[in-house]
Amino acid sequence: MRFFPIIPKILVLFSMMLISSCSGSQNKSENRKSTDIPLETYININRSLVSREQNKIKTYLDSLDLDMKTTGTGLWYIIDEPGEGPLIKSGQKVKIDYQIQLLDGTVCYTSKERGPREFLVGRGGVESGLEEGILLLRKDSRARFIMPPHLAHGLVGDDDEIPARAIIFYDVLVTEVKN
Repeated sequence: MRFFPIIPKILVLFSMMLISSCSGSQNKSENRKSTDIPLETYININRSLVSREQNKIKTYLDSLDLDMKTTGTGLWYIIDEPGEGPLIKSGQKVKIDYQIQLLDGTVCYTSKERGPREFLVGRGGVESGLEEGILLLRKDSRARFIMPPHLAHGLVGDDDEIPARAIIFYDVLVTEVKN
């Protein structure tokens, strides 16, 4: 019976804590809205990052005296051997020998170590820059691609050999094309 008068006090205290925690989360929500970063800021940051990546690629190309072309998406390419037959089309199965390296020369993956890569063009499962570049080639074509992060492994890398926001250099030989 001694504890009975304390129970109402505890209930009142608990109710006050509950009410104050609810009002606090409402203020946090309002504060979040007032500190949101404008979309233009993100756009400007992205433009700055893309500009830096393009400058890195240009510097790299100048150091190797390579004259590569670029597509509207930002893929850089040079076709060293044109190959034969018609251009590869979306939906065809291709097999390639390849080497992937970073601009600093670090080799990440090769078909000599991992075996050739086979994939259906236009179905995903490979870097979007590789899909785009393959469509410029024919059977027996040899080409080199430079892919900025948005066409390769993006902001996070591949959780293995390719680091976050990496620009990659692809050396490709198309060995098979099937319908």
